[in-house]
Amino acid sequence: MNAQTLAQARKGYAQHARTTQTPRATEYELIARVTHRIKASAEAGPRAYPKLVAALSDNHRLWTALAVGVADKDNGLPQDLRAQVFYLAEFVHQHTAQVLNRKARLAPLLEINAAILRGLSGRRPKS
Repeated sequence: MNAQTLAQARKGYAQHARTTQTPRATEYELIARVTHRIKASAEAGPRAYPKLVAALSDNHRLWTALAVGVADKDNGLPQDLRAQVFYLAEFVHQHTAQVLNRKARLAPLLEINAAILRGLSGRRPKS
């Protein structure tokens, strides 16, 4: 099997694997990916600011989608959890604007995403 055939096989398998993911796994993957991009661009320094802005924009859009999802009357999550997710989305939107205006730190956004990832994975926070 040559390298091109192997690459095509991997691509085909990856597409099939994604179609069998649960919504929870998909949410985890999206949040993990955007969180990684935010961290990486922040650690890369001032020259990576455009990448940080793009990652924060994607994070904002992700949280908008989460807010829309929990606002749906047919959402199956408990009402209190839905309210908490909606509140977090509002906080993320406001805090992102402050980060972009250089009036706030990035850490709270990363901490929120990490907490959501722990919840989606079923892991308990470290004490």
